[in-house]
Amino acid sequence: MNILITTIFNYPHEGGLSSHITTLKKGLEEEGHVVDVLSFSDLPNWKRKLFAQGPGYVMNKVKHGKGQLHNDLKRKALLSKVILEKSSSYDVINSQDIFATLASLESSLPIVGTVHGYYAYEAISRGAIHPNTDEAEKIKRLEQQAYKVAQLNVTVDKRICNYVKEISGVDAQIIRNFIDTEQFNHYSRPEQTRSKYNLPQDAFMLFVPRRLTEKNGVIYPLLALKRLHALYPNVILVYAGTGEQLPALKKKTEEYNLQNHVFFLGSVPHPDMVELYQASQIVLIPSVHSHGVEEATSISAIEAMGSGTPVIAGSIGGLKELITHDVDGLLFGDRDERMLSDFIRYLVENPEIGKTLAKRAKQKVVCNFSHITAAKKFENLYTQAIQKKSMYSP
Repeated sequence: MNILITTIFNYPHEGGLSSHITTLKKGLEEEGHVVDVLSFSDLPNWKRKLFAQGPGYVMNKVKHGKGQLHNDLKRKALLSKVILEKSSSYDVINSQDIFATLASLESSLPIVGTVHGYYAYEAISRGAIHPNTDEAEKIKRLEQQAYKVAQLNVTVDKRICNYVKEISGVDAQIIRNFIDTEQFNHYSRPEQTRSKYNLPQDAFMLFVPRRLTEKNGVIYPLLALKRLHALYPNVILVYAGTGEQLPALKKKTEEYNLQNHVFFLGSVPHPDMVELYQASQIVLIPSVHSHGVEEATSISAIEAMGSGTPVIAGSIGGLKELITHDVDGLLFGDRDERMLSDFIRYLVENPEIGKTLAKRAKQKVVCNFSHITAAKKFENLYTQAIQKKSMYSP
């Protein structure tokens, strides 16, 4: 089968969507399929700036959100032309966002749309558009349309599946996020990893592998460290990611006088992320409710569980579907920094319990969240989509 994976976003980039594409591609290719990725990054730079990014930037100065919508629509239009040119080479399209789905309509190819989240609400959550505006309503309508026109839709958790049904009336399939479990078969040397990033060798390391955005709750590990610092001065907090919350985090770090205990690594290559998981004592996935958005089945959480390091995560959305509390991880209440600090303290003082949680988590990931298992499920859906498209084609 020849498969085209499409997105209006850049690829590769920092974040779960990019990891999803890379890992799915690897799994499908290992199953014998031909897989290409078409993203905004594949378009000529002058086209990207002239038709989408430049005008979008100017329009946003006039009215916040107007430029974002223009940018998305132009990305869709540019992608659509390339898809049309390439369509004869493929059997099916797997779009990774609503605009990539809509960009595929002029081709004759069946479309499987992967739904990673709540497109309109996530745009509001990250501040790209304001709620209750014409732009927000337009994106909501386009989101509904995208779900209706795809032959099949796939969501990464049950909540998003219910959301798709609620706003569009369309039934979706659920294939939870997944990882390349083989990447953790080769153990790194923690001392080398820490040396590479100038991290204290003997410190107890809390690792936050998240984009620094509001919905990822990245402020709460810092608030928890403030509570714990006097009791455990050897604990450090390490962030790997970029985002709009970075200035606020740095300001709070200085306010709490924790500059020697909090480290901001910025954007980290994925192979190094794998090593950082294994160099840490606890991984924190502190996601929160934000503007109606909840974390899906986080790839970062799955990777952390697969790495053999214990995980503490926010008890919201797909995270509470992924982690069984006190069995293969710990879940703390939404925005509850006190509970988070209590759980960190619990694992600091009971390392054997942490090892047990981590061992069970790794077993769960290997059995249920491997890229090969996911690739086989997608292969089945692609076949269904092809058959469905042929039934209704003239």
